[in-house]
This record gives sequence, structure tokens and C-alpha cells, in this order.
Amino acid sequence: MLATLRPQVLSILDNATADKDTKLQQICDLLKENVTYYDWVGFYFKNGDKNELKLGPYAGAHTDHTIIPFGKGICGQVAVSNQNFVVPDVMAQDNYIACSITVKAEIVVPLFVNGENVGQIDIDSNTPDPFTAEDERFLEFINEQVAKIL
Repeated sequence: MLATLRPQVLSILDNATADKDTKLQQICDLLKENVTYYDWVGFYFKNGDKNELKLGPYAGAHTDHTIIPFGKGICGQVAVSNQNFVVPDVMAQDNYIACSITVKAEIVVPLFVNGENVGQIDIDSNTPDPFTAEDERFLEFINEQVAKIL
């Protein structure tokens, strides 16, 4: 199912008339609308020279978490570890920042440009333990393609 979205992701990123944020927003919307267990989809990016992440385009419920310090929450941990982080049950995570009581699972995949971790894609799910290796590979593919427009 996820593989069928790859051409649409590439089409969005190849659109010469759209700016970067518009493309990222369209990717968030595409994923949220087409993957039933992707309930919130967003990008976070390193905030200048600060050791924090700043929320970029996203699709889903409003969040107050527009700035996340490195090391805090799942996103902040990925900013430090440079590794994918799949959380099958957010309640089992001590360092989880609750965005909504409906969120049951989260996956965060770092986004690298020239080997540097510049941001990440973050997915929240209201479904317990929905993420597989296929989700990880798909989100890695998205980030590899997004890196080309940053």
C-alpha cells in the first residue's frame, strides 16, 4: 500500500511551481489522507544554531509542541541519536511528550542533508502498534527525496 504512494510523493516534489513548504504540506496531507493509521504527520527541523527542533508543515490536529529541545520526547531523542525511533506504545515511554490522549504509537525518522541531521518526519497514530519495517523504509524514502529540495 505505501509503495503506491511513492510516485505521488515524487510528483509533489518535482512540481517546479510550488515552494518547499507547499511541497512538504502536500506530502503531509497525502500521507494523512491515504494511510489510515497516520493520524498526524509533520516535519520538524533544526532551529538555526539552537539545539532544538521547530515545527514545520504538518497535517492533523493542532499541536502546542512547536519547539522541542534536543533530547526531549521522541522527536528530541531522534535529533540526538540520528536513528529511527518506532514507539509501539507511547504510554510505555518515559520520555514521551503527549500531544493528544488519543495517540497510541509514534514513528520518527531523521532527515539528513549531506550527512547532517537537519530534521525529521514524525507520525502519530491512534492505532496501537501499527508501524512496520515497511513504514520505516517508506519514510526513509520520503526523507531522501525531501533532502533534495532543502
